[in-house]
Amino acid sequence: MTGVPAQTRFVQATISEPFREPMFYYFAYGSCMCPVDLKRSLGENVHAHVIGAATLRGYRLGFFRQSRLRNCGVLDVVKDPTAFVEGVLYRLPQRLSDRLDLREEGYQHEIVTIHHQGQQYENVRTYVVLEKLTEELAPNDWYFNVVLRGAVTCGLPEQYCWQLFNHMHQLQQRHGLQAPLLRSA
Repeated sequence: MTGVPAQTRFVQATISEPFREPMFYYFAYGSCMCPVDLKRSLGENVHAHVIGAATLRGYRLGFFRQSRLRNCGVLDVVKDPTAFVEGVLYRLPQRLSDRLDLREEGYQHEIVTIHHQGQQYENVRTYVVLEKLTEELAPNDWYFNVVLRGAVTCGLPEQYCWQLFNHMHQLQQRHGLQAPLLRSA
């Protein structure tokens, strides 16, 4: 491209990739782990954007928010240097960012580092509760099931899935809620 100004070369390179769009990494640890449920609120299929099971170190899970929509306790992450949270790493189109923010009402962005298959991902968005409850509130059956469905579907470690199940089940028992019926396929 001799004789072509540098600005022109840059424009030509940009034009040759017209379908590229800005993306962002998102770490989900609650109901958003389930791509079907995330599709429901974002209005687009997100299966193709799942990177896979991933780990957030230095945090622990807790049900420190009451969802007005679901009328139950919903998940949050709290800093704890001795703990970790398993979840799902997504690489989502930037155009879904505002819809995700709307879905996560009562939460705020937190930028974290995530580990996935031996790789470290920097500048990953997750959400943390703004006004935390002082004690955990049990999830309802619907939330219980969608969280577990996402964890299992996206390949979180079996031991972690059982820990998550037990934690939710114990909260339901403590708060006098029915445990969901589990059915085999």
